[in-house]
Amino acid sequence: MWRDWDFGRRLFEDMDREFQDAEEMLNRMFRTVREMKPADVAGTFPYYYGYQITVGPDGKPRVREFGNVRPSARGLVEQTGVREPLVDTKLEEKENALVITAEMPGVTKQDIKVKVGQDYVTIHAEKGEKKYHTEIPVDVELDDKSAKASYSNGILELKLRLKEPLKPKETEVQVE
Repeated sequence: MWRDWDFGRRLFEDMDREFQDAEEMLNRMFRTVREMKPADVAGTFPYYYGYQITVGPDGKPRVREFGNVRPSARGLVEQTGVREPLVDTKLEEKENALVITAEMPGVTKQDIKVKVGQDYVTIHAEKGEKKYHTEIPVDVELDDKSAKASYSNGILELKLRLKEPLKPKETEVQVE
């Protein structure tokens, strides 16, 4: 019986430590904001930061960050001049193609440059203060001659055919 009480006590001690850590982090952030001068933040809004978690064709999770800010070693945010757009990749088995979608508002199709490499696709766009850049790793062989891109309402869609059709990763197992 007393063991259950000990477990409960440890659980609450762990929770208390987590809340203390969160409080210390928030205090560091508020201290930094209080110390900032208006000139430090003039013309730098809005801030964008996020991450996307997907599972690759190899079954391993992939985490990609996007936005115009990055966490620093002190847990604060440093603004960068280039924003990494939110990107989604999808293998379309029926069409034997890789479709890459990227959100890049505020530029025109003439401002966008796409390069297809052996292991990556690079997207770069620049117009005035709007700057986007990302490198997307690719695990399949692409036919770069088949690339087709369209841009509408701030969304770039890039479609690339695969050199070889995807082989089904299905194996039948005999039940003994």
